[in-house]
Amino acid sequence: MTGTGMTSTDTTHNPGDPGGSDTETDVLVVGAGPTGLLLAGDLASAGVRVTLIERRPHGTSTMTRAFGVHARTLEALDARGLADELLEKGKKIARMRLFGRVSLDLGELRSRFPFILIAPQYEVEKLLERRAVSAGADFRYDTVLHGLRQDGNGVTAEVTAADGTRTTLRARYLVGADGVRSTVRGNLGLPFPGDAVIRSMVLADVRLTEEPESLVAVDGSGDAFAFIVPFGDGWYRVMGWNRRVQVPDTEPVDLDELRSIARAALGSDFGMHDPRWISRFHSDERQVPAYRTGRVFLAGDAAHVHSPAGGQGMNTGLQDAANLSWKLAAVLKSEAPDPEGLLDSYQRERHPVGAMVLRSSGTLIRLAMAHNPLRRTLRTLATSLLDAARPARTRVMGMITGIGIAYGAPRGAHRLTGRRAPDLVLAEGRLYELLRKGSFVLVTPAGTAPAAPEIAAAPGAVIRATWANPTRRDALLVRPDGYVAWAQSSTWRR
Repeated sequence: MTGTGMTSTDTTHNPGDPGGSDTETDVLVVGAGPTGLLLAGDLASAGVRVTLIERRPHGTSTMTRAFGVHARTLEALDARGLADELLEKGKKIARMRLFGRVSLDLGELRSRFPFILIAPQYEVEKLLERRAVSAGADFRYDTVLHGLRQDGNGVTAEVTAADGTRTTLRARYLVGADGVRSTVRGNLGLPFPGDAVIRSMVLADVRLTEEPESLVAVDGSGDAFAFIVPFGDGWYRVMGWNRRVQVPDTEPVDLDELRSIARAALGSDFGMHDPRWISRFHSDERQVPAYRTGRVFLAGDAAHVHSPAGGQGMNTGLQDAANLSWKLAAVLKSEAPDPEGLLDSYQRERHPVGAMVLRSSGTLIRLAMAHNPLRRTLRTLATSLLDAARPARTRVMGMITGIGIAYGAPRGAHRLTGRRAPDLVLAEGRLYELLRKGSFVLVTPAGTAPAAPEIAAAPGAVIRATWANPTRRDALLVRPDGYVAWAQSSTWRR
C-alpha cells in the first residue's frame, strides 16, 4: 500500500498467533483524545499490554469543541465506574428546542441517564486518562508517528520521542485514534471521501447577561443559525453561522460577529460578553471505507467526521472504542473461537453507525441552513411531524443519543440480538455494574442455566446473574459493550 513514510507492505495476519518476543506491546494506540483513552483503559484493565502515543505534550487544554455527553455514552462510562463522577462536573439538560417549534423531551428515554450532560471534553479526558494510567497503560506524550508497516505477526511504527530520538515500536495491533488528519490513515493510503458541509462557523465560550428561555436553543433564519447551551458554571457555549460571511478559517473573528449572528437567528444576543475564547472553523462530512486494514484499525475522527449538529462526534468515537476494545482483548488473550470473524465484526457493526451519524447530523445542519422557500417548507413539515408524532420523536432521540442504535444480527436470531441492553435490575445488582468487570453477562431465571452454543462460544469468562423479578422467565447474554449477543423467549422492551 502507498502512503507517507513507512508503508504497509504485508497485510497478512494471524490473530491467534501469540506474537513472538519482538513485540514491545500488544496494542499501540495513536492519539490521546477520548476515543484513544477509553480504548487504552479498556485494554489495560483486561490485562493487555497497551502503549498510547500522543503528539501533544502532556497537559489538558480547556479549549474544546466537544461538550455534550449523550445517554448511551453515559451508559458506557457507567459500565466503567466513571459516569457518576462525570455527572458532578456537568449540567443535565432534559429538553431541547429545535427551530423554535419542536421540543424534545429527553426524559422519555428509557435509560438511567434521560438527558444530555453538558460537560467539556477535557473533563471526560481527565477521567479516562486517570483510569488508563491506573490500569497500567504506558503513556508517551510529545511522541510523533512517522510511518508504519505490518506483517504476519505485528505492526512496526516509526516514532520520534519527546527527546527527539527517532525509534521504532513493535506491537501486535495498532489503532489510529489520531483525529481527522490521521497520520495512521495516511500511512495506510486509505481515501477519506467527502467534502465540507458548512464553512466559516464561529464558536465561542461567553458570559450572558440574559438567560435564553430554553436551556438548549437551536434556531435559524435562512441567512443564519445559532446554537446556545449552558455549561452550568456561568459560561455558555455559542455556535453561529452567517450565510453572508463565508471566509477562510484563518480570517479574524470577534464577538461582534457572533452577536450579529445570534440576533439574526435567535432574535437576541442575550448580552454576550467576556469571551474566554473564540474561533472560526469549518465542518466536513467524511468516512473512510475500511475501519480495519490487517492489524491496523481506525476509530473516532480518524474514521469519520461530520457536522456538529446533534453533538454526536465525541460520543460516536467513544462507542467505536467500546466496540473494539473487548474484541481485541478477547483475541489477544486467545479467548475468541473465531478471532478473524470477531475482529472483522468491528467494521461490520461500526461502519454503518458512522454512515448513519453522517446522515442524521447532515440532515440537521441542512435543516438549520434552509434558505429557499421550498427547503424552509420542507423543514416546517419535518418539524411539524416531529412535534405531532411521538414515535418519530422517539426515533430521532434514539439516533442522536445512541440509545436506539442496534447492530445487525444473523438470520434467524432472536429479535433482541444486536440491540442495546438497558440497565436491567438483577438479583446481583444493576447490569451495568456487573459489566464493569469487562466480561459477558448471562442473565437467566433463578435455578436455570440454558445450554446454548452461543453461550458456550462467548469469549472469556461469563458472569452469571439472575433476574431480581422471580416471574421473569427469559434469558439474555449481554456483551461487554452492553449489546445483546443472544436471547431466548425474551419479553423486555428496549
